[in-house]
Amino acid sequence: MTARSSGRTVSKADAGGALADRITATFKPADARGARKRVNDLLKTAEAEALASLAEVPPVRGLLEAAADFSPFLWGLIEREPERAARVFAADPQGHVAGIVEQMAAAAAGDDRAALARALRQGRAEGALTAALADLGGLWDCEQVTAALSDMAEAAIRAATRFALREAHDGGRLKLADPADPEAGSGFFILGMGKLGARELNFSSDVDLIALYDPEVVPAREGEELTPLFVRVTQTIVKLLQERTADGYVARVDLRLRPDPSSTAVAISRDMAMQYYESAGQNWERAAMIKARVVAGDAAAGDAFLAELGPFIWRRSLDHAAIADIHAMKRQIHAHKGHGEVAVEGHNLKLGRGGIREIEFFVQTQQLVAGGRDPDLRARGTVEMLGRLAEAGWIAPRARDQLGEAYGFLRTLEHRVQMVEDAQTHTLPDDRKALARFARFAGYDGRDAFAEALLKRLKTVQRHYARLFEDAPPLSADIGSLVFTGEEDDPDTLETLAGLGYAEPSSVSRTVRGWHRGRFPSTRSARARELLTELAPTLLATFARSGRPDAALNGFDKVLERSTGGVALLALIRAHPDILNLFADALGAAPRLGETLARRPRVLDALLDPAFFGHLPSREELDAHVRQALSQAATYEDALDRARIVGQELNTLVALRVASGTVSADKAGYAFARAADALVAALFERAETELIRVHGRVPGGAAAVVALGRLGGEEMTAASDLDLILLYDHPDAAAETDGARPIAPAQFYARLTQRLVAALSAPTAEGVLYEVDVRLRPSGRAGPLATRLKAFEAYQAEEAETWEHMALSRARVIAGPAPFRRKVGRAIGAVLTMRRDPKRVARDVRAMRALLDKEKGAGGPWNLKHAPGGLVDIEFVAQGLQLAHAADHPEILFTSTASALDRARDAGLLDRGDWEILHAAARLQLDLTQILRLAVDGPFDPATASESLRQLLARVGEAPDFKTLTATLAQAQKAARKAFERVMKGLG
Repeated sequence: MTARSSGRTVSKADAGGALADRITATFKPADARGARKRVNDLLKTAEAEALASLAEVPPVRGLLEAAADFSPFLWGLIEREPERAARVFAADPQGHVAGIVEQMAAAAAGDDRAALARALRQGRAEGALTAALADLGGLWDCEQVTAALSDMAEAAIRAATRFALREAHDGGRLKLADPADPEAGSGFFILGMGKLGARELNFSSDVDLIALYDPEVVPAREGEELTPLFVRVTQTIVKLLQERTADGYVARVDLRLRPDPSSTAVAISRDMAMQYYESAGQNWERAAMIKARVVAGDAAAGDAFLAELGPFIWRRSLDHAAIADIHAMKRQIHAHKGHGEVAVEGHNLKLGRGGIREIEFFVQTQQLVAGGRDPDLRARGTVEMLGRLAEAGWIAPRARDQLGEAYGFLRTLEHRVQMVEDAQTHTLPDDRKALARFARFAGYDGRDAFAEALLKRLKTVQRHYARLFEDAPPLSADIGSLVFTGEEDDPDTLETLAGLGYAEPSSVSRTVRGWHRGRFPSTRSARARELLTELAPTLLATFARSGRPDAALNGFDKVLERSTGGVALLALIRAHPDILNLFADALGAAPRLGETLARRPRVLDALLDPAFFGHLPSREELDAHVRQALSQAATYEDALDRARIVGQELNTLVALRVASGTVSADKAGYAFARAADALVAALFERAETELIRVHGRVPGGAAAVVALGRLGGEEMTAASDLDLILLYDHPDAAAETDGARPIAPAQFYARLTQRLVAALSAPTAEGVLYEVDVRLRPSGRAGPLATRLKAFEAYQAEEAETWEHMALSRARVIAGPAPFRRKVGRAIGAVLTMRRDPKRVARDVRAMRALLDKEKGAGGPWNLKHAPGGLVDIEFVAQGLQLAHAADHPEILFTSTASALDRARDAGLLDRGDWEILHAAARLQLDLTQILRLAVDGPFDPATASESLRQLLARVGEAPDFKTLTATLAQAQKAARKAFERVMKGLG
């Protein structure tokens, strides 16, 4: 700091002599007349007689007028007790501070808490005035000011600690060896963190403390619970320091740097702290611990703790991963309002570009890199460390000199800002006129001279800092200030989150802080937290674009909570940004899928497969995958669990690919069906084997599983049930099974059906695989669970209604021995190729459609299945044509609606114009159905749908926006209903 000087510059070596005789700096008040009047009025009072005598010396009067004009806080101290000001001016400041420290220590010897509180506050006030006047007067440089402030704060903390410990002893809760020296052997100690630990305290700084105790040392009475004991001791210390009385306060106390402050007491055992640091300590906590120092309590216990903590702080290897983490944190701090650019008005001297924090990071990051191998690089002081880094060759002498000078300059300015109102602030006035006034308090003639000096230092610091990290990777997403350290919300971070669109920024901030603190097992490793620090801006920006950012973030929080592979997942996101976009789509636009991911995070393990974004697996690949998974099962129940795991994995991966757009919706139905085919076949085989183990086989018997509905038509969605029937046959001579507990064949196959349904739908520890519906069997609920083939054939030929044959048009045989499967397939084909009256078919189809219109046709165009012109209309066209014409055109039989329509067109049974209408309407509504079944449970309500879901639907529907999509859908349905009517009219 260069102030206007009336004489020589006083160095640190100059000591001794009254402050009044050694003032070198002069100031030019902004309101000279007002300042002169306030000083004159004070000096006329009887209490100010001694001060008036000293003020006859022009430098003293000049300093008084500067305080009166620029600093309400300092002037208040002088005006309230002019005798105190006189003592300060008449004393050697260094000796005076030493005397204040001694008085604080002496005050702790009594047993009067109020007397101690008063002595500490009076000492703090006199010490603050001494440091301020020595600073303003040009006697002390920055290092002397911060050392004096630190010494006085430490003395107050020690005095409060000694009193609190002796009070616990007098109350019978502690058994101190020497109450006259209560700290020694107490097992309780306080770490000074940050600037207090480094003896670099601000003029109006909070004191960051961590209160710890060593249960192996504490001389507590037998049976005493130590945590409540030392919580009370700590609360006493805090009250003595920060409670405001008529005498003011000593220091604001911040205890939030302790391990996991949201869930730990204000005083914790050193073993608990050690366990936290070793298992969940973050890199910013390593950096913070560099400056940790025992400032009160049992010094031996505290030093032993810090020595044991050394390996956590100092790694033997060059820890570049940790530096990337620290650097990512620093980059996130930069934002607007003086953080994001070099500025003057409104610039934050601590956090802004080129500010104090950048110098501290410059030092601490290199300490973390190299301090593990070089103990000389473990000092606490910033300027001292600059010198040591230069001596060790880590930085150039030029960097040492320039950064050291800038640090002193900026810290002195910081003190000036805080002297004004005794406020813990680091920000310059943001008004040009106010800044011009402050510039005079800083010793400059005006705003421009001050700005020139400030910008010179800020740019110097920024240049050195940028050079240190010139090889660092770019920020993944530069979206503003994001700070998730400490315990409280950072205001700029909340502003950034709100600007991104998060409805509850404070909740989001708390969630992300929880990740960094290792709240979940998946985020407790150092590497996981490093990745989180790096990815946090991208995660938040990507989720913000999902349209439902809070829901997406909460969904991801659940994934991290239940995942076991946090590092693998985060590394995968880092390597493949598409996966993060996929998560955002799924968690934001498709909350149903997001819930699935949160409930079953193990399915995400499959994302590690390089083939995830490749082709969809074939039926043969799926069969092999399912067989391999079930082959490891030790029991039948284990096989059911493994089937659920692999099924959830397969279905979720298809769902994710649909949501992300890497698989078209028209292929999704086929993929879902193929997975279901493989799982049904495997579990059918397992269920039959288990039943045979108990009852034996039906001699010559065989059974097959027939899929109907969406599974049969290979148009499944993520939420589809399985419509199944089981058909069997056996020789008439086979009256019972051949096992130790024989049962009749009908009973055997009924139980096989029950076992299969349970294997698919019963809830286990791994959930439910599929819901199963067997009501499409002959005679429905009134019929047996399993049907003998010849009974099935007879029923279909003689009793079945048209709607049952329509359902049978989608039948596929998906499990059972191949010969019997072929036999069943031929039987189904025979039913479908029966000659029918087309007029009756059309009449029955219309009647059924009219019934469904009445019961389920409401809800507008987004009732995709049952709306007029919806999927049912289109399916009924395909099924009606097949039943009416398959006797002469068996080639039109196909279980998929789209393929059946294609074959009817190719056979000349469906007009090309109607085919185009029906095909387009089917494709659009099937695609939209896929998305809706991923996104929501129950009916879709466009009025309450999120914007992200609307956008996703529009994308899938190839429409520019949701409004256009809704109009296109309604038009397609209207055309499809007309085509349905024309086709039915053509049939009869």
